[in-house]
Amino acid sequence: MKKTIAMVTIFAIILSLAGCGRSSNKTPVIGISQYGEHASLDNCREGFIQGLKDSGLVENEDYVIDYQNAGFDDSIATQIAQNFSAKNVALMCGIATPAAIACFAAAEDKDIPVIFSAITDPVKAKLDKGNITGTSDKLPVDAQLELIRRLQPEAKTIGILYTTSEPNSVSSIAEYQEKAPQYGFTIEALGVTQQSEVTLAVDSLIAKGVDCFSNLTDNNVVGVLSSVLEKTNEAGIPVYGSEVEQVKIGCVASAGIDYYELGRQTGIMAAKILKGEATAAEMPYETISDFNYYINSVAISEMGIKVPADIAEKAIESGNQ
Repeated sequence: MKKTIAMVTIFAIILSLAGCGRSSNKTPVIGISQYGEHASLDNCREGFIQGLKDSGLVENEDYVIDYQNAGFDDSIATQIAQNFSAKNVALMCGIATPAAIACFAAAEDKDIPVIFSAITDPVKAKLDKGNITGTSDKLPVDAQLELIRRLQPEAKTIGILYTTSEPNSVSSIAEYQEKAPQYGFTIEALGVTQQSEVTLAVDSLIAKGVDCFSNLTDNNVVGVLSSVLEKTNEAGIPVYGSEVEQVKIGCVASAGIDYYELGRQTGIMAAKILKGEATAAEMPYETISDFNYYINSVAISEMGIKVPADIAEKAIESGNQ
């Protein structure tokens, strides 16, 4: 009798352990790790979910979502990814570089597929090889520089804040510095190591006499953009955003991408993995190529900037009028 009970117990444990894995009898879990909450990354996540729906997948039937927010903390991003790995989720989605790097590191041993979004330079971030794919939010730097030149014909120096440990930001700074002379600009770049340093760095660039600021998609900077704008507005220095949500907050204009559409593109790729139509390893990462001009007429007016007619005609008004 005892032997029979022991055998039943062992069998039950085996079944329990099997149920913790990516079993075909359970609804696949997508673990979404978002590095922090601001409008751009939120749009990316919402677009990702829409991309799954547009691919014919139904939430809570074909997949369930475990969404976690790291609060711009690398150690929390690591904990989230390790927890996803322990749960043996079907797919990890990392939104922004630190979240994606953490997911890839945690997933590698178990070969869990990883998909990323909102990463400027996947190669520099070392996320271009392995069981991983996703979408890049590479900035249209030439278009941004041309826009600034058209709106500020006399400007000479562009200030840019960036996080020194963020591979994407470092890559973007290098591109700006390479291309700026073609448009008659010099770049005054100032690096920070954490978010608490950003506002002091703004003061330093203002003191250096920059003619304007141009934002990257750097999460430490974007996370405190309202505080940045308070200082630059007081100094009468315009700030150009890298996407529409930054313009809505108060940047004067942007040649930027749509993060909702970026996320949607990522969700469509994720659906192919869940359906078994492709693997993350065999799908190259994709870069969104379309961009729009966004303007905030109120912010532009307050800075005394005149918008050329051809730009005004094609730009999307994104301010609160």
